[in-house]
Amino acid sequence: MATRPVAVIGLGGMGSGMARALLDAGHQVTIYNRTAAKAQPLVQAGAVLAASAGDAGAGAPVVVLSLADEYAVEAVLFGEVVDRLAPGTTVVDTSTVSPSFAHNTAIRLAASGVRRVEACVIGNPAMARTGQLRVFAAGNESDVDGVRDVLGALSQEIRYLGPSGRAGTLKLAFNLLLGIQTAALAETVSFAESAGLDRELLLGALDNSGWRSPILSFRAEFMRRREYTPAGFRTVLMQKDLTLATEEAAVHGVALPLVAASARRFAEVISAGRGDEDAAVVAELVAKADPPSAKLIGEEESAA
Repeated sequence: MATRPVAVIGLGGMGSGMARALLDAGHQVTIYNRTAAKAQPLVQAGAVLAASAGDAGAGAPVVVLSLADEYAVEAVLFGEVVDRLAPGTTVVDTSTVSPSFAHNTAIRLAASGVRRVEACVIGNPAMARTGQLRVFAAGNESDVDGVRDVLGALSQEIRYLGPSGRAGTLKLAFNLLLGIQTAALAETVSFAESAGLDRELLLGALDNSGWRSPILSFRAEFMRRREYTPAGFRTVLMQKDLTLATEEAAVHGVALPLVAASARRFAEVISAGRGDEDAAVVAELVAKADPPSAKLIGEEESAA
């Protein structure tokens, strides 16, 4: 398979994993991360470390972004990178942003002669490292087809969704379900432990039942070990995505009360100083309930 230069900007868990998969597929990979120390394992594996985000993007026909939020995309892409990109460059943006931000970003890049492929990547850092993600892509279909070699190095499946914004919508849909499930599993643990049931027993029973799912098992392993670093999905990013989903739904006149409640729980984790730990750490934040009423069931009726 023919390979070509690819820049990867943003080396969190997913970005680092995708860079590794691209290297393993034979691509010439240039990397940049604000914290340079995170880049060293990739440099040892053959990547070239750029001095700046702009330097990383200059000369690369494909630039993969894996950034934390809209603020980071704005600051890095438009503040440092876009002016260094040659016309015809394709930016593959795997950052989770709102559909409206995605659509606006595509328009602004097009004005500079740069293509944008919006890539919703589903999986975890371990899957990213081995090229086993699932990629749902949006934008111009010809632009997606033009980077299938890069997307194929990252994934076991590529699906085209249609116009810009749809990949972001799908990613938020996945993540709101993940957030609710993670918060629900944390409350399941709190409920069981409050009644004297051992956490390990509970999680083991769930993992061998019809309630088991790969995503819950992944989060349950953090809770079982009570160790939440390195994070698979940082709490601060979970809270951000749930908030984005709530805001986007409101634009369409839809309320998401369960999502909003889960977002508040993760916000409490962040306030407790644990936002950089995996979102499963919410299991350690036990909400205190008001004391139950002393009345017995049926007292209300008999007093009437």
